[in-house]
Amino acid sequence: MTAPALVLLAHGSTSNQVAEVAHAMRVGIQTARPEVTVHTAFLDHCPPSGPQVIARLARSKTAEVVFVPMNLSSTFGADPRITAMIETVQKSHPKLRIAVSRPVGPEATLLSLVDRRLRAALSAAHAYELDGLVLSCEGAHDQRSQSLLSRRARQWSLHHKLPVVTATATGMAPGIAAAINSLRGQGRRHIAVGSLFLAPDEVWLRQAEQAYRAGAVAVSEPLGAEQELLDIAWGRYAVAAMGLIDFGLSESDSGDEADRHLRVVGA
Repeated sequence: MTAPALVLLAHGSTSNQVAEVAHAMRVGIQTARPEVTVHTAFLDHCPPSGPQVIARLARSKTAEVVFVPMNLSSTFGADPRITAMIETVQKSHPKLRIAVSRPVGPEATLLSLVDRRLRAALSAAHAYELDGLVLSCEGAHDQRSQSLLSRRARQWSLHHKLPVVTATATGMAPGIAAAINSLRGQGRRHIAVGSLFLAPDEVWLRQAEQAYRAGAVAVSEPLGAEQELLDIAWGRYAVAAMGLIDFGLSESDSGDEADRHLRVVGA
C-alpha cells in the first residue's frame, strides 16, 4: 500500500529565505524517507499554495495526503486559514482522503536547538555574561498553546538557572520590548533573546529589531531545517497517517462521507 503524501504546510513570506528553509526541510525528509512523497505548501505570500499542491497530487492519482503545519507556537488551536484551505481542496477533490496533523508546536527538544543558535549569536556579539533570557516566538491565541509556551520557558529557565520571560509577536504574552523591560525591572542588565521561529520572516525580523532597540545583547537566528525539526515533523506525519488507515469499518460505523475523507489527528 502506498504511503500517504506528506505536505509540510508553512507560513509564506516575501523573504526568499523562508521558502529556502521549507524546501530544505522537504529535501531532508525526502532523503531520509524515500518511500514517502514529500511536498511543501504555503498559506500565504509565496507559491505553491495548498490547493496547488493538492491539484498536482490529484493528477498523479495520489489517494491520501497528510498536512503537517509548521507552526512552532501553537500546538492545540486550529488555524482558521488551514481549516478554510482544507475545506476548499476537499470540495475540489472529494475522493481524496486528507488528514491534518497537530502543528509541530513548541516541543521541548527544540530548546536545545534554540540554545545552539543562541550560543552562536552570543559568540558573534562577544557577549559572555548573561543574567536574563527571553524566549521569543510568534505566539498563540488559544490558552492551551500559550500555557505550553510558558512551560517551555520555565524548563529553559531551570536549565540555565536564569529568569526567562516569554515574548510573542501575537497572542496573550507580552511583546519583546515589554519582556526585556520586565527583566530590567528586576535588575537584569545582560539579556539575550532565544528565537523559537522556523525561518527569518518579517515577524522575526521585527522581533529582532525591537529586541536590540530595547537593549538585548544578542538575538539568536531562527531554527532552520535542523534534524530536531525534521524528526518532530515526521512524528506528526506518522501519527496522522495512522488515522487514515481503513480498518474495515462499515459506513454506518465510520461516520458520514466528510468524516471518512477528512481527519484532524493529534500527535
